Amino acid sequence: MPTSDTLEKEYQLLSLIEQQPQLTQRQLASELGVSLGKTHYVLTALIERGLVKSGNFARSANKSGYAYVLTPKGIKEKVVITRAFLQRKMAEYDRITADIARLHQELGE
Repeated sequence: MPTSDTLEKEYQLLSLIEQQPQLTQRQLASELGVSLGKTHYVLTALIERGLVKSGNFARSANKSGYAYVLTPKGIKEKVVITRAFLQRKMAEYDRITADIARLHQELGE
């Protein structure tokens, strides 16, 4: 099972690829706010799991340009990852809301 950080990066990367398949790894890294190495690591794992495929732009002047696209399996897995990510964020929200209420009580508000 991936760590929560990896799950979040997978979710973010799958979302970015779905929206902007033409982004380079360097651009993806910048959008994610992580290193190029980490982006490459997560992207490679997604490709190996069959969730993403890469290919050259057929008509690109820059023949080294790649497009990353979600596979049908990747689209299904994105739904699963999105659901897990949402559940984790909702639990985090509930904990933060309880902490805020407790702090208000401590301050007598």
